[in-house]
Amino acid sequence: MNKNYYAVIMAGGVGSRFWPVSTPDNPKQFHDMLGTGASLIQQTFYRLEKLIPSENILIATNERYKDLVLKHLPQVDESQLLLEPAMRNTAPCILYSALKITSTDEKAVMIVAPSDHYIEDEAEFVRNVQSAFIECQQRDVLMTLGIKPTGPNTGFGYIQFENVEEEVKKVKNFTEKPDLPTAKKFIEQGDYLWNAGIFIWSVKSILNSFKKSLPKMYSMFEEGNACWNTSKEREFIAENYPKSENISIDYGIMEKAENVFVMSTDFGWNDLGTWGSLYDKLPKDAQNNAIVNAKSFFREASNNMVSTPPDKKIIVEGLSNYIIVDTEDTIMIFPKDHEQQIKQVSKMAEDRFKET
Repeated sequence: MNKNYYAVIMAGGVGSRFWPVSTPDNPKQFHDMLGTGASLIQQTFYRLEKLIPSENILIATNERYKDLVLKHLPQVDESQLLLEPAMRNTAPCILYSALKITSTDEKAVMIVAPSDHYIEDEAEFVRNVQSAFIECQQRDVLMTLGIKPTGPNTGFGYIQFENVEEEVKKVKNFTEKPDLPTAKKFIEQGDYLWNAGIFIWSVKSILNSFKKSLPKMYSMFEEGNACWNTSKEREFIAENYPKSENISIDYGIMEKAENVFVMSTDFGWNDLGTWGSLYDKLPKDAQNNAIVNAKSFFREASNNMVSTPPDKKIIVEGLSNYIIVDTEDTIMIFPKDHEQQIKQVSKMAEDRFKET
């Protein structure tokens, strides 16, 4: 393993579209959403550990999830945690991690990856990351991994690229989640990839980009250089992190920089953003029902997504295309076609339950 390889796992999200399993106190990255015996954050850590020394894998998360991270990843030392005292999107967290890494290794290259994505072909993923690391060691580039689209999906961002024949392509522009006609046009054009939100660069390249594109943020964090990896780090972050601009790495850096490249990949990726996307990746029974943990009996019921605590018995008759979720204190039965409303409905339900 290369001692200059580092990873930052982004594990601060709430995952509100996976309510009622995912809650602000215990979000989806700390759940075994796929029924594999490992939580999503554990799967992400094990995947990165195939290429990166475990002591070089940092976890960026909110302060409130510190104990959850240590419970799920007991092999991680507290010094590997980047605890955010306030939610400020991805740019401040990535700057913090890059400065912390460069204080001990100026030759470092790093991957920034979400904690809650599904990757089917882990060997291919590792091969792609290895290739990207080598590229970023040799050139001043900001790399992102793009996924070959399987269709006009409106739930993902898109990356338009140049030099079509190359594995590593110059990025033309980024597009946020498009409407269906636009997504269809992108697929027809053939010069677009899905944006997986996975980034790779040398610490030198990303810090130079922060200096150029977000100089105020860079100056503020740079004042903490004497604190990184010391007992003063937490105190500096507690005082200064909340003052940081609330901005994503996409808006703050990637859309402004001229040295952004994308690697075209195909390792069976899904961002697991909704119950429907989880359903798509799970094995199905003869009636196309997907089951996580439950002992189930279906009669005249098809295309359902069912998630329960381990070994819970569930019997369903005459119901099709529904999401059925049972947790310790909540049962949700929701049409799959309406899944984009779960976030809104969960807030309405929580407000109603507070009143009773």
